[in-house]
Amino acid sequence: MGVFLYNTEQNSVKRIAEELDSGFDCYYNSKSDDIIAIPSVSLFSNEEDLKEAFQTQLETIEKHHTDFIKFEVLQSFQSFKIMEQFVQLITDQLLKAELEQILTNKKPFQNFKYKIDHSEFRQDWFDFKRNALEKIVVNQLNNPL
Repeated sequence: MGVFLYNTEQNSVKRIAEELDSGFDCYYNSKSDDIIAIPSVSLFSNEEDLKEAFQTQLETIEKHHTDFIKFEVLQSFQSFKIMEQFVQLITDQLLKAELEQILTNKKPFQNFKYKIDHSEFRQDWFDFKRNALEKIVVNQLNNPL
């Protein structure tokens, strides 16, 4: 597969990144450009409930498994790395120091979100995270397992 950035493909990259950010695993069919999004098992208290609720989608994936590329919700360490990278770009030295401290303390995700949500860098964070997720998606599309 060549570089993955045609218009329809770019829309798919954006949609997959959005779904991942919302806690959904994605299955992308490169032949049909279809995306099936299923909540990560961690969002369901019972895996059987997940299988029942998304039976049709799971059967489609199973039936055509060779056509799908699976994108999994980021693991905590991956999300943490994105936060660290963002903090390094912040120009407000006071906020940067506060965020660096937050990342070394308990509940870094919750406290980072709170601090960013109450700062002038909120939209910058959303843009940075979306861009980082899109890069991960493109990389996986260009280098499938």
